[in-house]
Amino acid sequence: MANKPVILWFRRDLRLHDNPALNHAVETGRPIMPVFILDDHYDRPIGAASKWWLDKSLRALDAALTDRGARLILRRGGSLAALQALIAETSADAVFLNRLFEPGAFEQDAEIAHTLKADGVECRGFNGTLMCRPGAVLNGSGNPYKVFTPFLKTLLSMSEPPPHTTGPRQIETPGRIASDDLDDWGLHPAFPDWSGGFDWTPGEAGALEALSTFLADGLATYAKDRDFPDRPASSRLSPHLHWGEISPWRAIERACQAAEAGKVSPAEAEKFVAEIGWREFSAHLLHQFPYIVHHAFRPEYDAMPWRDDPKGLQAWKRGRTGYPLVDAGMRQLWATGWMHNRVRMIVASFLIKHLLIDWREGEAWFWDTLVDADVASNVQNWQWVAGSGADASPYFRIFNPIAQGEKFDPKGGYVRRWVPELARLPDRWLHAPWTAPAEVLHEAGVRMGHDYPRPIVEHEMARARALDALKAVSGRGDDHSDRD
Repeated sequence: MANKPVILWFRRDLRLHDNPALNHAVETGRPIMPVFILDDHYDRPIGAASKWWLDKSLRALDAALTDRGARLILRRGGSLAALQALIAETSADAVFLNRLFEPGAFEQDAEIAHTLKADGVECRGFNGTLMCRPGAVLNGSGNPYKVFTPFLKTLLSMSEPPPHTTGPRQIETPGRIASDDLDDWGLHPAFPDWSGGFDWTPGEAGALEALSTFLADGLATYAKDRDFPDRPASSRLSPHLHWGEISPWRAIERACQAAEAGKVSPAEAEKFVAEIGWREFSAHLLHQFPYIVHHAFRPEYDAMPWRDDPKGLQAWKRGRTGYPLVDAGMRQLWATGWMHNRVRMIVASFLIKHLLIDWREGEAWFWDTLVDADVASNVQNWQWVAGSGADASPYFRIFNPIAQGEKFDPKGGYVRRWVPELARLPDRWLHAPWTAPAEVLHEAGVRMGHDYPRPIVEHEMARARALDALKAVSGRGDDHSDRD
């Protein structure tokens, strides 16, 4: 009995430090069998960019386990069937895992635990992905928060960071168990390999390096500089957090330590903590209101008169809208698997409000192309822009892509990098090249409609059209003038 192995089921907790399931498995004193299951039966298969990341992260995790005398067992198929097969092969009678809280995964975990228990197999789940278990942060009436600021205040006041753990130096593992070959899973793109611009280091070591770089170079001016896409102020931690290569508490702890040591102002650390808190807010909302994946959080917004515009959608995806800041963001996404946060809001607003295309189309594209694609954050952020979500942007906020470019990319460093055909245009004309005089365009080597497209929609017309539609569904008759 004592020698029966424990299955350590990795999912989105691909790390050895600060891993509660691993720590509790080690405490049993029994051999540990680390396993990752690529579940093709899951309700939403991961996107192409996420597959690229997962491929590299699993290789990094396997190397870390190998250094400790173990290895990662890979299986593909339904999670329950794969676990039952491993139990039959090894006589394991316990499964340890860090739980997932999205609706489909949460229900699957419960079903697996119930089935295994009936078979005499212990199934122990822990929280290794979020700051706090969804459902634990409630307002005074015992209901989920729908507004972020009080949610964050309560979250930080009631939650205690778990003790930092470094993971075992040695992991005793059972005899050789059959494993899939990761190469056979085909997670890395081929024919063509479109990942040449993916400048990332997936894995736990890469996560810690990204955090250290951010603390040294970005945190001190984070609150202001994070809005400027040509400045290195982003933490670039989002994919590492999604795949659980670093604990959110670990990132918070390091940022707060920098503030306590006087390396950065407390306000900068607080802003960074709030951003991780927004990720937490999104996860809790999805857990409590699972319908928001497919429907508006505010039901009246499901009546939006969305347009069927395949050409507009394709122009948006490929960065050919004629608005340089929008196109720069979409091209950055395609080339690197990531997009700057401020620009994400702008490109989302353009799709939803300038083109009146359903936010779910944009969310699906982000799901496939982002290395940090996270269903809770993705859905919540798209609904925030649409005005249909919890604590969302007001319906009348329609980002002006020209004004946003002039404000947040005033010298054009971001646009010139990602829209090089406009690189020689003077700053004055860069964010609205169609307004430049013919001689300026000629000198810059830009032929509108040939080298770079003309705008696919006129801003003021699109803004008025969107306001009419949004006022109708929101039941608001007032006329605001938010010209962000």
